[in-house]
Amino acid sequence: MGADNAGQVAPIRIRPQPGPQLQFLASPADIAIYGGAAGGGKTWALLMEPMRHAANGQFGAVFFRRTTVQIRNEGGLWDESMKVYPLLGGEPREHVLNHRFPSGASVTFAHLEHDKTVLGYQGSQIPLLCFDELTHFSAKQFWYMVSRNRSMCGVRPYIRATCNPDADSWVAEFISWWIDPQSGYSIPERAGVLRWFVRVGDKIIWANSPLELAEYKVLNEDGVMAPIPPKSVTFIPAKLTDNRALMAADPGYMANLMALPTVERERLLGGNWKIRAAAGLLFQRGWCTVVDAAPSDIRWMRGWDLAATPKTESNDPDWTTGTKIGATPDGRFFVAHHCRDRLSPNGVERLIKNTADADGRRVAISLPQDPGQAGKSQVQSLTKLLVGFNVRSSPESGDKITRFSPFSAQAEAGNVFVVKGPWNEDWFNELEGFPEGAHDDDADSTSRAFNALLDKTFKYGMLGGGVIG
Repeated sequence: MGADNAGQVAPIRIRPQPGPQLQFLASPADIAIYGGAAGGGKTWALLMEPMRHAANGQFGAVFFRRTTVQIRNEGGLWDESMKVYPLLGGEPREHVLNHRFPSGASVTFAHLEHDKTVLGYQGSQIPLLCFDELTHFSAKQFWYMVSRNRSMCGVRPYIRATCNPDADSWVAEFISWWIDPQSGYSIPERAGVLRWFVRVGDKIIWANSPLELAEYKVLNEDGVMAPIPPKSVTFIPAKLTDNRALMAADPGYMANLMALPTVERERLLGGNWKIRAAAGLLFQRGWCTVVDAAPSDIRWMRGWDLAATPKTESNDPDWTTGTKIGATPDGRFFVAHHCRDRLSPNGVERLIKNTADADGRRVAISLPQDPGQAGKSQVQSLTKLLVGFNVRSSPESGDKITRFSPFSAQAEAGNVFVVKGPWNEDWFNELEGFPEGAHDDDADSTSRAFNALLDKTFKYGMLGGGVIG
């Protein structure tokens, strides 16, 4: 908003960018899914969708993320809505995550953290449902909320969603017609094309026109068999290069995506719906430089992955593994030592204590804490055992591939150096086989050491009591 030469307030002009963003906002589909890569302007387009109905006092839209934290995250849905909706007359009510417009129309932001959360919407009528990151929701959550997509306000009920690729999501199967089964990339000539479906039980029957689905019928309220009303669907892919505004405002974002590990780079930059983490994609020994010694100006961390089952002739238990990684001021990382063994609980304690003594007190220690009282008791016991050392524990957060990805990215970029030692071959072999190998313990201890090393809350000053921070 600004003033013209006559002192008049200039009108606000908000419009989509030409290309996929405009195509998404112009789609007549009952269900339109937009995205398939990072940085394509998905959140902005989703937030603009309900504004076409802001003058309808009976209209309401609900935006869903999987958790409330995701809604409130810096740069997330709520932050972005606050940049635009107040300019269009929206009155924000942050305590309920809602904007109300002068007409009475409203836009609400909500979570669906668990499958049972959808039951809170029994009896609801929601003209517009918006799912941000649709792949984060279960199919059960989505289809239940489809049943709440009803309208008495004159607006035809419809659904809009955004997402990034996830080969293991139900969404990948749902939009498979728009995706090349060989390459995993979207088929350009199918972008925005409508298809129709009916859902009979849990089975989706697809067609190229509504007439092809006329044979599928259901008993209506009058006791007469009537055709099931088909719904139209489309998928509109977009990449960072389609978002000229972001490319101009943040030229470095492309470099950030390029620095991701192979799998994540293919998903978030390339928009690949078929790629999965496989042996050799997350780690290759050729990415690392083997050296005789590490430099002296280095900060050290030993990360552990714990198991407590001895090896016998008839079993193949997990390993207890410990990986020592250091970071230099110039951004290089040195893997200096790795140990692994299959031991009893007492044997695990001896291994951790003996390794700590050998490392010395300059090396900080990060331990995993399993959920429940047993995990808490184990960590308390190990902390007492390691009195005088800089030791911290934390539960695992996220899946194993996500935890390993930061280390993978640095290795692929050539920033990881490995100190020559008899442990090298086992460590290389296990990491190259991750995540398809029989065991992932070596990768887990490597991830823990690396991520703890980067954790700014981990204090490196020595305290006699053991736990710091």
